[in-house]
Amino acid sequence: MSRSSRRLLGAVSGAVVVAALAATPAQAAPSGSPPAPVQDFLAEQLGTLTGSTTVLVHGTDAAAARAAVAATGMGTVTEFERIGVVVASGTAEQIESVRTQPGITYLEGNAPIEFTQETSNVATRGAEAVATLTGANGEALDGSGVSVAVIDSGIDPNHPYFRNPDGSSAVVANLKSLCLVEVTSTPDCVVPVPGFVDTDTLSVGGHGTHVSGIVAGRPTTLSGGGTFQGAAPGASIVSISTGAVLLIVGADSALNWVLENHEAPCGEGVPASVCPPIKVTNNSYGPSGGGEFDPNSATVKLQRALAAEGVVTVWAAGNDGGDGSTSLTNPPGQDPTGGILSVASYFDQDTGTRDGVVSEYSSRGASADPSTWPDLSAPGENITSACRPYLPICATGLDFRNGPGLLDIGTFNTISGTSMAAPHVAGIVAQLFQADPSATPAEIEAALKGTTHRYTDGAAYRTVGGYTTSFDKGTGLVDVVAAVARIRG
Repeated sequence: MSRSSRRLLGAVSGAVVVAALAATPAQAAPSGSPPAPVQDFLAEQLGTLTGSTTVLVHGTDAAAARAAVAATGMGTVTEFERIGVVVASGTAEQIESVRTQPGITYLEGNAPIEFTQETSNVATRGAEAVATLTGANGEALDGSGVSVAVIDSGIDPNHPYFRNPDGSSAVVANLKSLCLVEVTSTPDCVVPVPGFVDTDTLSVGGHGTHVSGIVAGRPTTLSGGGTFQGAAPGASIVSISTGAVLLIVGADSALNWVLENHEAPCGEGVPASVCPPIKVTNNSYGPSGGGEFDPNSATVKLQRALAAEGVVTVWAAGNDGGDGSTSLTNPPGQDPTGGILSVASYFDQDTGTRDGVVSEYSSRGASADPSTWPDLSAPGENITSACRPYLPICATGLDFRNGPGLLDIGTFNTISGTSMAAPHVAGIVAQLFQADPSATPAEIEAALKGTTHRYTDGAAYRTVGGYTTSFDKGTGLVDVVAAVARIRG
């Protein structure tokens, strides 16, 4: 049983529930094959379920999953057609029955997840890259020509940190995932909202606005002094709001939308010069306490499909600390597929140093299992970015600063977490794709991990899979200038 299941749902034994379900003779599989396996989280849930719940029904293809849901009388919530998954609502009896239908391969629950909580572009050499390097498009290496999909609580598109010099917004597409709660049922789980709508305030969040500013905040001088900018201050943002309270179906629906729309996120009629293709997603959320990697999950199927189509997926490693005795890192970030990255939090000690420390809260992998280790580190501690003082998550910082305008009171704040480290890397990935638009996700990962600065704090480095890496900080601190040189050969 995974640690995340145990912490979220209590002590019901998933193994006992699965065994009980498998032993039930009421519904024999038509083909004579054993019933489809059930995720631990869902097995625990079924042990005490009264009424109905939401499940992800995996089939050999979407038609098989669709037919199974219909045959058992379950209600369809939405579909992830490209990976053969139908999200449906049903009772324990219906869920047991759907396991036995032809073509069903796996059942997954709608597990809860949570957000993983002066930006250090000096330590990463990101500011140096913007100032001294150019992309393949001949412009400063600031991520221009690339969109980053930020899957988070939402965004305030009117915030001064997202204002271009011509008055337009860095947010080229503003969307909201509607598949957030068990009662939601809509064929289109992710829908566009007007560009000016503040989805972060609607969700009473703040996390997404802060994270988006770290990705692509425009150069901004605060009224009290100090100039800030995001990792990729020329990149475009596609914001997909999942609300401040997350269930996995809402987040997976956002990843599925990116899979279906990454080439033209604003619609087929909008040119790439106005709304560039999505080349990277940022995911600063996950289950509490880490857990085991599940290759059968919809999340993993979606991110592998994205990698196959040229899109990098970036994960926050988690904020559960640890000592290496067991893995506490975010499960989908453990995926060995090239172009799927897990990011630990580095602390530059507020000096811009490249020889700082691993944040105490940053989730460690199991020292004996390199597959659980983060891929690399990026600044995540004491990071200043966009904020609104009335938003609960954003207001957890204690360093409110006023923006450039007279009315921009408390519109910047300083927060820590691997949630802040991941968007640094997402922005840097945008810079690398600007440097070499033909690069594959695996090549992007190799360039990043093969050029990190190996700061010495924490666990000793070991050679694993061709990289010098460690269970707490991965291969080390991301180095933008070196990674660009590597990707260009």
